[in-house]
Amino acid sequence: MTDRAFRVLGPAVVGVLFLAGWAGVVRYFEIPSYILPGPTLVAETLWRDGPSLLGSLWVTVRITIAALAAAILLGGAIAILFAQWRVLELSFLPYAIALQVTPVVAIAPLIIIWVNNAYWSVLILALIVAFFPIVANTTLGLNSADRNLAALFKLYGATRWQTLRHLRMPTALPNFLAGVKISGGLALVGAVVAELVAGTGGSETGLAYRILEAGYRLEIARQMAALVLLALTGMAIYFSLDRVSRWLLSHWHESALPEEE
Repeated sequence: MTDRAFRVLGPAVVGVLFLAGWAGVVRYFEIPSYILPGPTLVAETLWRDGPSLLGSLWVTVRITIAALAAAILLGGAIAILFAQWRVLELSFLPYAIALQVTPVVAIAPLIIIWVNNAYWSVLILALIVAFFPIVANTTLGLNSADRNLAALFKLYGATRWQTLRHLRMPTALPNFLAGVKISGGLALVGAVVAELVAGTGGSETGLAYRILEAGYRLEIARQMAALVLLALTGMAIYFSLDRVSRWLLSHWHESALPEEE
Protein backbone atom coordinates (compact mmCIF):
# COMPACT_ATOMS: atom_id res chain seq x y z
CA MET A 1 0.00 0.00 0.00
CA THR A 2 1.33 3.42 -0.94
CA ASP A 3 2.21 6.19 1.49
CA ARG A 4 -0.62 8.34 0.07
CA ALA A 5 -3.17 5.61 0.78
CA PHE A 6 -1.91 5.30 4.36
CA ARG A 7 -2.30 9.05 4.82
CA VAL A 8 -5.99 8.72 3.99
CA LEU A 9 -6.89 5.32 5.42
CA GLY A 10 -4.90 5.65 8.66
CA PRO A 11 -6.70 8.73 10.02
CA ALA A 12 -10.03 7.41 8.68
CA VAL A 13 -9.70 4.13 10.59
CA VAL A 14 -8.62 5.92 13.78
CA GLY A 15 -11.57 8.31 13.44
CA VAL A 16 -14.10 5.53 12.96
CA LEU A 17 -12.75 3.59 15.95
CA PHE A 18 -12.85 6.73 18.10
CA LEU A 19 -16.45 7.54 17.15
CA ALA A 20 -17.52 3.95 17.71
CA GLY A 21 -15.87 3.87 21.12
CA TRP A 22 -17.43 7.22 22.04
CA ALA A 23 -20.91 6.08 21.04
CA GLY A 24 -20.42 2.77 22.87
CA VAL A 25 -19.35 4.45 26.12
CA VAL A 26 -22.30 6.86 26.04
CA ARG A 27 -24.78 4.05 25.39
CA TYR A 28 -23.28 1.51 27.81
CA PHE A 29 -23.07 3.90 30.78
CA GLU A 30 -26.30 5.73 29.79
CA ILE A 31 -24.60 9.11 30.08
CA PRO A 32 -27.09 12.02 29.85
CA SER A 33 -26.75 14.26 26.82
CA TYR A 34 -26.23 17.33 29.00
CA ILE A 35 -23.01 15.71 30.28
CA LEU A 36 -21.68 13.88 27.23
CA PRO A 37 -23.81 13.70 24.06
CA GLY A 38 -23.16 10.95 21.58
CA PRO A 39 -21.52 11.61 18.21
CA THR A 40 -24.88 11.26 16.42
CA LEU A 41 -26.45 14.03 18.50
CA VAL A 42 -23.42 16.25 17.96
CA ALA A 43 -23.64 15.67 14.21
CA GLU A 44 -27.39 16.45 14.22
CA THR A 45 -26.73 19.65 16.18
CA LEU A 46 -23.97 20.64 13.80
CA TRP A 47 -26.31 20.13 10.85
CA ARG A 48 -29.13 22.07 12.49
CA ASP A 49 -27.11 24.96 13.91
CA GLY A 50 -24.45 24.96 11.22
CA PRO A 51 -25.40 28.27 9.54
CA SER A 52 -25.23 30.32 12.74
CA LEU A 53 -22.07 28.57 13.93
CA LEU A 54 -20.37 29.05 10.57
CA GLY A 55 -21.16 32.75 10.69
CA SER A 56 -19.43 33.01 14.07
CA LEU A 57 -16.58 30.80 12.85
CA TRP A 58 -15.92 33.20 9.97
CA VAL A 59 -15.45 36.04 12.49
CA THR A 60 -12.84 33.96 14.32
CA VAL A 61 -11.16 32.87 11.08
CA ARG A 62 -10.88 36.48 9.88
CA ILE A 63 -9.10 37.43 13.08
CA THR A 64 -6.88 34.34 12.83
CA ILE A 65 -5.83 35.14 9.27
CA ALA A 66 -5.15 38.79 10.12
CA ALA A 67 -3.13 37.81 13.20
CA LEU A 68 -1.12 35.25 11.23
CA ALA A 69 -0.38 37.75 8.45
CA ALA A 70 0.73 40.33 11.01
CA ALA A 71 2.83 37.70 12.80
CA ILE A 72 4.55 36.76 9.53
CA LEU A 73 5.42 40.37 8.73
CA LEU A 74 6.37 41.40 12.26
CA GLY A 75 8.11 38.15 13.20
CA GLY A 76 10.05 37.99 9.94
CA ALA A 77 11.18 41.61 10.27
CA ILE A 78 12.26 41.13 13.88
CA ALA A 79 14.17 37.95 12.98
CA ILE A 80 16.03 39.76 10.19
CA LEU A 81 16.98 42.57 12.57
CA PHE A 82 18.11 40.02 15.17
CA ALA A 83 20.23 38.19 12.61
CA GLN A 84 21.79 41.36 11.21
CA TRP A 85 22.63 42.95 14.53
CA ARG A 86 23.51 40.50 17.28
CA VAL A 87 23.25 43.24 19.90
CA LEU A 88 19.54 43.64 19.11
CA GLU A 89 18.92 39.93 19.61
CA LEU A 90 20.75 39.92 22.93
CA SER A 91 18.90 43.05 24.06
CA PHE A 92 15.32 42.26 23.01
CA LEU A 93 15.02 38.47 22.86
CA PRO A 94 14.48 38.08 26.64
CA TYR A 95 11.51 40.45 26.43
CA ALA A 96 10.06 38.56 23.48
CA ILE A 97 10.36 35.35 25.49
CA ALA A 98 8.74 37.00 28.51
CA LEU A 99 5.84 38.14 26.34
CA GLN A 100 5.48 34.66 24.90
CA VAL A 101 5.43 32.78 28.21
CA THR A 102 3.03 35.21 29.89
CA PRO A 103 -0.48 33.66 29.74
CA VAL A 104 -2.63 35.61 27.31
CA VAL A 105 -5.56 35.45 29.75
CA ALA A 106 -3.46 37.41 32.22
CA ILE A 107 -2.72 40.33 29.90
CA ALA A 108 -6.02 40.24 27.99
CA PRO A 109 -7.91 42.50 30.44
CA LEU A 110 -5.17 45.12 30.15
CA ILE A 111 -5.17 45.02 26.35
CA ILE A 112 -8.96 45.27 26.26
CA ILE A 113 -8.89 48.33 28.54
CA TRP A 114 -6.04 50.05 26.69
CA VAL A 115 -7.30 49.43 23.16
CA ASN A 116 -11.00 49.90 23.94
CA ASN A 117 -12.04 48.06 20.76
CA ALA A 118 -13.12 44.43 20.82
CA TYR A 119 -11.86 43.50 17.34
CA TRP A 120 -8.43 45.09 17.70
CA SER A 121 -8.04 43.73 21.21
CA VAL A 122 -8.63 40.17 20.05
CA LEU A 123 -6.35 40.70 17.05
CA ILE A 124 -3.49 42.01 19.18
CA LEU A 125 -3.82 39.13 21.65
CA ALA A 126 -3.82 36.56 18.85
CA LEU A 127 -0.74 38.26 17.38
CA ILE A 128 1.07 38.09 20.70
CA VAL A 129 0.49 34.34 20.83
CA ALA A 130 1.44 33.72 17.19
CA PHE A 131 4.52 35.81 16.44
CA PHE A 132 7.21 34.19 18.63
CA PRO A 133 7.59 30.84 16.76
CA ILE A 134 8.25 32.78 13.57
CA VAL A 135 10.85 34.96 15.30
CA ALA A 136 12.60 32.01 16.95
CA ASN A 137 12.59 29.68 13.91
CA THR A 138 13.54 32.35 11.39
CA THR A 139 16.35 33.70 13.56
CA LEU A 140 17.71 30.17 13.91
CA GLY A 141 17.54 29.66 10.16
CA LEU A 142 19.24 32.95 9.37
CA ASN A 143 22.05 32.13 11.78
CA SER A 144 22.46 28.62 10.32
CA ALA A 145 23.90 29.69 6.97
CA ASP A 146 27.05 27.83 5.99
CA ARG A 147 30.04 29.74 7.37
CA ASN A 148 32.22 28.76 4.42
CA LEU A 149 29.69 30.16 1.99
CA ALA A 150 29.39 33.31 4.10
CA ALA A 151 33.17 33.70 3.94
CA LEU A 152 33.04 33.22 0.17
CA PHE A 153 30.41 35.95 -0.14
CA LYS A 154 32.63 38.24 1.91
CA LEU A 155 35.66 37.35 -0.20
CA TYR A 156 33.83 38.43 -3.36
CA GLY A 157 32.82 41.72 -1.76
CA ALA A 158 29.12 41.02 -1.18
CA THR A 159 27.39 43.51 1.08
CA ARG A 160 25.60 42.51 4.25
CA TRP A 161 22.20 42.81 2.53
CA GLN A 162 23.35 40.86 -0.53
CA THR A 163 24.50 38.06 1.76
CA LEU A 164 21.17 38.21 3.56
CA ARG A 165 19.17 38.03 0.34
CA HIS A 166 21.14 35.40 -1.56
CA LEU A 167 22.46 33.17 1.22
CA ARG A 168 20.87 33.61 4.63
CA MET A 169 17.23 34.05 3.59
CA PRO A 170 17.17 30.94 1.32
CA THR A 171 18.85 28.98 4.12
CA ALA A 172 16.25 30.20 6.62
CA LEU A 173 13.20 29.50 4.42
CA PRO A 174 12.50 25.96 5.78
CA ASN A 175 12.76 27.22 9.36
CA PHE A 176 10.57 30.21 8.55
CA LEU A 177 7.89 27.99 6.99
CA ALA A 178 8.02 25.64 9.98
CA GLY A 179 7.43 28.63 12.25
CA VAL A 180 4.51 29.76 10.10
CA LYS A 181 2.87 26.34 10.37
CA ILE A 182 3.17 26.46 14.15
CA SER A 183 1.92 30.04 14.30
CA GLY A 184 -1.13 29.22 12.16
CA GLY A 185 -2.55 27.01 14.90
CA LEU A 186 -1.42 29.37 17.65
CA ALA A 187 -3.16 32.30 15.95
CA LEU A 188 -6.41 30.35 16.06
CA VAL A 189 -5.84 29.42 19.72
CA GLY A 190 -5.00 33.03 20.56
CA ALA A 191 -8.11 34.33 18.81
CA VAL A 192 -10.34 31.85 20.64
CA VAL A 193 -8.80 32.55 24.06
CA ALA A 194 -9.01 36.31 23.47
CA GLU A 195 -12.67 36.00 22.47
CA LEU A 196 -13.37 33.98 25.60
CA VAL A 197 -11.80 36.66 27.77
CA ALA A 198 -13.37 39.56 25.89
CA GLY A 199 -16.78 37.86 25.93
CA THR A 200 -18.22 40.14 23.24
CA GLY A 201 -21.56 39.41 21.65
CA GLY A 202 -23.55 41.08 18.90
CA SER A 203 -23.23 40.83 15.12
CA GLU A 204 -19.45 40.26 15.28
CA THR A 205 -19.65 37.30 17.65
CA GLY A 206 -16.84 34.80 17.33
CA LEU A 207 -17.20 31.07 17.76
CA ALA A 208 -15.62 31.19 21.23
CA TYR A 209 -18.53 33.26 22.49
CA ARG A 210 -20.94 30.68 21.07
CA ILE A 211 -19.09 28.02 23.06
CA LEU A 212 -19.47 30.05 26.25
CA GLU A 213 -23.13 30.71 25.49
CA ALA A 214 -23.85 27.02 24.92
CA GLY A 215 -22.04 26.10 28.13
CA TYR A 216 -24.11 28.55 30.18
CA ARG A 217 -27.29 26.97 28.77
CA LEU A 218 -26.00 23.39 29.22
CA GLU A 219 -26.33 22.87 25.45
CA ILE A 220 -23.36 20.53 25.46
CA ALA A 221 -24.12 19.11 22.02
CA ARG A 222 -24.01 22.62 20.52
CA GLN A 223 -20.83 23.32 22.45
CA MET A 224 -19.16 20.21 21.11
CA ALA A 225 -20.38 20.96 17.59
CA ALA A 226 -18.61 24.32 17.83
CA LEU A 227 -15.48 22.57 19.09
CA VAL A 228 -15.61 20.21 16.12
CA LEU A 229 -15.71 23.22 13.79
CA LEU A 230 -12.72 24.73 15.57
CA ALA A 231 -10.76 21.49 15.31
CA LEU A 232 -11.54 21.14 11.61
CA THR A 233 -10.55 24.75 11.04
CA GLY A 234 -7.24 24.24 12.82
CA MET A 235 -6.54 21.16 10.70
CA ALA A 236 -7.44 23.05 7.52
CA ILE A 237 -5.08 25.89 8.45
CA TYR A 238 -2.22 23.51 9.21
CA PHE A 239 -2.58 21.38 6.09
CA SER A 240 -3.02 24.45 3.87
CA LEU A 241 0.19 25.95 5.24
CA ASP A 242 1.91 22.56 4.94
CA ARG A 243 0.88 22.35 1.27
CA VAL A 244 2.26 25.84 0.61
CA SER A 245 5.47 24.92 2.44
CA ARG A 246 5.93 21.76 0.39
CA TRP A 247 5.27 23.66 -2.83
CA LEU A 248 7.90 26.30 -2.00
CA LEU A 249 10.48 23.69 -1.00
CA SER A 250 9.57 20.91 -3.43
CA HIS A 251 12.30 21.56 -6.01
CA TRP A 252 15.32 21.95 -3.80
CA HIS A 253 14.96 21.03 -0.13
CA GLU A 254 15.38 17.51 1.20
CA SER A 255 12.34 17.68 3.51
CA ALA A 256 9.95 18.13 0.58
CA LEU A 257 11.53 15.82 -1.99
CA PRO A 258 9.69 12.53 -2.64
CA GLU A 259 11.19 9.45 -1.04
CA GLU A 260 13.03 7.11 -3.37
CA GLU A 261 11.75 3.56 -3.55
